[in-house]
Amino acid sequence: MILAAVDDLFFRSKISTTAKQLGVPITFARSGSEVLEQARLDRPSLIILDLNSRAVDALATTAALRADAGLAGVPTLGFVSHVQTGLIEQARAAGVTEVMARSAFAANLSRILTR
Repeated sequence: MILAAVDDLFFRSKISTTAKQLGVPITFARSGSEVLEQARLDRPSLIILDLNSRAVDALATTAALRADAGLAGVPTLGFVSHVQTGLIEQARAAGVTEVMARSAFAANLSRILTR
């Protein structure tokens, strides 16, 4: 199961459609607390974070995941505009496992969801 904290309608739709085509179960969370709650319940194989989300503070959520002994090892993937180098560095410092440009995320979504 994959957990996604994505409020951008384009990316949410793309993730949902691709996951359905691949038969990959996916759950969407609408807040940082919901990410933590769902992660504790479902122990996802990956948590996808839109680093530009207005609804989820991806950096604070990642820090909370890393501080929780039961969730610290769950891999996270954050996507962001490639020109936001400061945010990319902040995400890496917060413990986001993998950070990629929005375009690379979209282009590699099938591979990401099935790894």
